[in-house]
Amino acid sequence: MLAFFSAIPVSAQNVNVEAKIDSTVIFLGQQTGFHLGVTVKEGQKVQFPQYQPLDHIIPGIEVVEILPTDTQKLDDGYLRVSAHYTLTSFEDTLYYIPAIKVKVNDKDFESKSLALKVLTVKVDTLHPNQFYPAKDVQDNPFLWDEWSRLLWLSAAVLVLFLISLLMFVRLKSEKPIVFKVKIVKRIPAHQKALNSIEEIKSKSTTVTVDDAKAYYTHLTDTLRRYMMERFGFNAMEMTSAEIISRLRQEEDQKKIDELTMLFETADLVKFAKYSVGVSENDHNLISAIDFINTTKQENAPTEERIEPTVTEKDKQSIRNRRILKWSLFVVVLASVALLVYVIWELILLCF
Repeated sequence: MLAFFSAIPVSAQNVNVEAKIDSTVIFLGQQTGFHLGVTVKEGQKVQFPQYQPLDHIIPGIEVVEILPTDTQKLDDGYLRVSAHYTLTSFEDTLYYIPAIKVKVNDKDFESKSLALKVLTVKVDTLHPNQFYPAKDVQDNPFLWDEWSRLLWLSAAVLVLFLISLLMFVRLKSEKPIVFKVKIVKRIPAHQKALNSIEEIKSKSTTVTVDDAKAYYTHLTDTLRRYMMERFGFNAMEMTSAEIISRLRQEEDQKKIDELTMLFETADLVKFAKYSVGVSENDHNLISAIDFINTTKQENAPTEERIEPTVTEKDKQSIRNRRILKWSLFVVVLASVALLVYVIWELILLCF
C-alpha cells in the first residue's frame, strides 16, 4: 500500500531520496528507528512503501511500528517529505538492507543501501549464578491502600462491640419490672358474719341492761357488713328503715319481717334504753343467723385476684427497656456481620 502526495511533474534531477537508520548495531529484540526522506519540488507526488506492523522489509527484520509521515518546507520551493518506521530483529547476524524504492510522479527513485548488525548476549551457561545468585521468596510490599479499609472496619467492629457491652451492662443494672397478680384467700361474706355471731354468742351468755346496747350494736353491724358484701349496697351508712326498704325488693317478706323486728328492737335499745329479755335476745340472734343462711351465696369464691397497678413511670420504664433490648440486638447483629466480612476480606488479602 502506498501513500500519495499531490504534485506536478518535474525532472528527475530535482528528486533526492535518503535512507537513514538510527543505530546500525542492536541486540536481539532491541528496536531502532528507520527513516526515509525525499526532497522534491512543491507539487510533486510522492509514494512511500507503506508497511504494516509485523511485516518484514527483508527476511529477519521486522516492522514494529509505522509513525506518521511529516513534511518540512525548504528554501527555493522544495519540500522534504519523511516516513518513519521502528524495526527490530531476533536473529544475530549482519543484515544487508537493499535500496528502498520511492515513487515520485510515478517514477521510481532509490535510496542507498544500508547494513544492520544484530548481536546476541553472551551467557555463561556453566556459571549462571556468578553474577546474580538465587534470591529467596519475596513478600509483596505492604500497601497502606490495601489495608487501610480493613483497619477502619476493624475499628468500627471494636466500637460496636463496646457499645453493645455498655448496653448489656445497662440492661442488667436495671431490674425488670415484674407485675405479680396476688391471689388472696377470701372468706365468704356469710362465713364472716356467722363467725362474728358465734363470737357474740360466746361473749353474751347473759345480757344485762348495760350490755344490751353493745350487744345489739355488734349484732346489727355484723348484719350491715354482710348485706354490704352480699347485696352490694352501703348498709353501714343507711338507717334501719332504709335497709329494710332495700331488702323488701329482693327477699322473702316473712324473713324481712323478722329482720325488721330485730332492727327495731336494736334501735329501741340503743336510743330509748329499752329493756330486753333473754328469750327476745335469743330470738333476734336466731333471726339474724336464719337470714344469713337463707340469703348466703352458694359456691361463693374463696379466692380474690388482685391485679397490680401500673403507673405511667412503670410504663415508660418498660418502653425504655424494650427499646434497649432491640437496640442491643441490632448492634450485636451488625457487629457480628461486620466481623465476618473483615475476616473474609483478610483471608482474601493474605492468601
